[in-house]
Amino acid sequence: MIGYYILIGAIALVSWLVSNQLKKKFKKYSQVHLRNGMTGREIAEKMLADHGITDVAVISTPGQLTDHYNPKNKTVNLSEVVYNHANAAAAAVAAHECGHAVQHAQAYSALGMRSALVPIVSVTSGMSQWLVIGGLVLGAGAGMGLGFYVALAGLIFMGFATLFSFVTLPVEYDASNRALAWLKNKNMVSPEEYAGSEDALKWAARTYLVAAIGALASLLYWALQIFGSRD
Repeated sequence: MIGYYILIGAIALVSWLVSNQLKKKFKKYSQVHLRNGMTGREIAEKMLADHGITDVAVISTPGQLTDHYNPKNKTVNLSEVVYNHANAAAAAVAAHECGHAVQHAQAYSALGMRSALVPIVSVTSGMSQWLVIGGLVLGAGAGMGLGFYVALAGLIFMGFATLFSFVTLPVEYDASNRALAWLKNKNMVSPEEYAGSEDALKWAARTYLVAAIGALASLLYWALQIFGSRD
């Protein structure tokens, strides 16, 4: 267990560093005001219109960095600092979330796969680690039948969460690429504004990368505990 705590601690530290850097970047680029004066809401509405999407609403949601696209009710949810403000950070976030709406409209396969995994992960992720630990306590490593199968079930559940994390990567990177391409091709931002938007989205994507690496590392650690100790 000591090795696990060290692993989790290292991942948590990296995650904190990336998240902290992301907040600094968004604060920095929130000071780069758009020359066209368009708020995040207006940016989002125009991107949707330019892609012929008329059934998605752009709404404001409380909090910071709470922006997301909801495929169930087809809404682009923008935090208040994005929805009401006209700066490079707001433009990047608004366009990124609309990138998800475009993915949905064009039946992007990775988004469909992630959406299919959501109900599974919501049920299995909370119990996966407890099943693994419980199985090990019951004697999975010693080759005792019940403990091994309980731990194996937990490992499979953990695998779904890991798969979800890795499927999320192409979804997020693709949404950012769509956002940046649209901002540039439609001349929505100046070169300076574009550079800020691009840098902000790169750091946002790194948070998902760290999460995926952390999920994989955790999965491999517990797999070694279950199968390695049976040799």
